[in-house]
Amino acid sequence: MKFYEINNPYYALLKAEDKAEAEKIYIQEVADTDDYDNFQDDEINEVSRDYALSEYKRVMKKHGETDHHLIMETFNVPAGEMLLWDGSLT
Repeated sequence: MKFYEINNPYYALLKAEDKAEAEKIYIQEVADTDDYDNFQDDEINEVSRDYALSEYKRVMKKHGETDHHLIMETFNVPAGEMLLWDGSLT
């Protein structure tokens, strides 16, 4: 599993097998990408597992989740999924 960060049009941190799956998850969960000629190359950036985990932990703790075991269990689910997304979308 790889980790990806997207900043435009809305922020997202997600895990997926590749950029194509990352875009599919982004479209399903966050926003359409029709306005982009090459969304995968222009907006989807692969990030390290350590960076993704650090960001995920930071946001989870900010929202009151302090159980390290639960955070790790959720983060380590071996499936493509959205981890974080732009707070203005909730």
